[in-house]
Amino acid sequence: MADRKATLTLDGKDFDLPVLNPTLGPDVLDIRKLYAQADVFTYDPGFTSTAACESAITYIDGDLGELLYRGYPIEQLAEKSSHVEVCYLLMYGELPTAAQLSDFTQRITRHTMVHEQMHNFFRGFRRDSHPMATMVGVVGAMSAFYHDSLDINDPWHREVASIRMIAKLPTIAAMAYKYSIGQPFVYPKNALSYAGNFLNMCFAVPTEEYVVSPVLEKAMDRIMMLHADHEQNASTSTVRLAGSSGANPFACIAAGIACLWGPAHGGANQACLEMLRQIGSVERIPEFIARAKDKNDPFRLMGFGHRVYKNFDPRARVMKESADEVLGLLGIENNETLQVAKELEKIALEDEYFVSKKLYPNVDFYSGIILEAMGFPTSMFTPIFAISRTIGWISQWKEMISDPAGKIGRPRQLYIGPEKRDYVDLRNR
Repeated sequence: MADRKATLTLDGKDFDLPVLNPTLGPDVLDIRKLYAQADVFTYDPGFTSTAACESAITYIDGDLGELLYRGYPIEQLAEKSSHVEVCYLLMYGELPTAAQLSDFTQRITRHTMVHEQMHNFFRGFRRDSHPMATMVGVVGAMSAFYHDSLDINDPWHREVASIRMIAKLPTIAAMAYKYSIGQPFVYPKNALSYAGNFLNMCFAVPTEEYVVSPVLEKAMDRIMMLHADHEQNASTSTVRLAGSSGANPFACIAAGIACLWGPAHGGANQACLEMLRQIGSVERIPEFIARAKDKNDPFRLMGFGHRVYKNFDPRARVMKESADEVLGLLGIENNETLQVAKELEKIALEDEYFVSKKLYPNVDFYSGIILEAMGFPTSMFTPIFAISRTIGWISQWKEMISDPAGKIGRPRQLYIGPEKRDYVDLRNR
């Protein structure tokens, strides 16, 4: 993998650094022995230029606007695949045969119910608790209910824990939602699809029949698929870091959910929707465009640009199609918020200021509109993101556990505190 070397010269001494060659993407300097050889660390706040692991799961080319799951472009998967099939692909590395997909789907379907005692656990939360707070607690507590899948050194335990989390996270999120609005829990139905079952658990009530709309079902399936994995983002890195200590898988996923809760990560689509509501009408867009360009104005256009993508977010194109389909079905294609979003996108794509800064619409730009149209409150946007990203976290966690070169995560620091000093007795201070 390393056939070239880079030379670092420090204090008149040369240190050779192997250059690693990935399948795709820029070459990587291997600095693992730099501290031992040269007694220096590297400094990289946010780890934006540091590869913390090897991974064969997801690849992003930010300049080209590409997202690949195990080598497959996200656009092809969104058009031809399903979220459950993508789950199989991310977990096992290849697309399943018909028999493999049937078996995998059945295993997930048979694990969607949660332990009945967990119902009591929900009732320990206040009714106005944020669903993400509930999910962090309940998912972490799964380790208290499923003792037969906690041994991370046992491949079968890892497999069972993985299937359980993929299957039960939608149930837990739906229960958190139902609890927050004072409605009874709705049990999962094995006859429904993964996305359809989640919609049914959220919106069905005992008093009448709820029929899942195929358009909404497809849109929800796409939302889950588009958010399934995204390289070493903050929550995925959190899962890997927690897992590197040997923590059980349920605790690791709970840690990922807690990280995802941050508004800069999983809460971005909620922030984008709130911004569109703040703008209010198409007529006010020029005012907010001017504010966005003003360096002295704190206003920011949410839903544009991305930490990794320096081109159009490939997920945004698919999400835009879903937004048109969902709002058309519900008869609200003339929705003011949607009109603001479309006009804002049009202006931003043509305005030299946004084009020069490569501030293209990202996946959050339309996902919030779709979820609101479906009937979800903004408090449920991030839990739905957590359901979607569960398969990515699990796949990354399993890959990390299986890596023979894996070590417990232990970042270093650039210390800027006081030098060594002597303790002063209280009476002398």
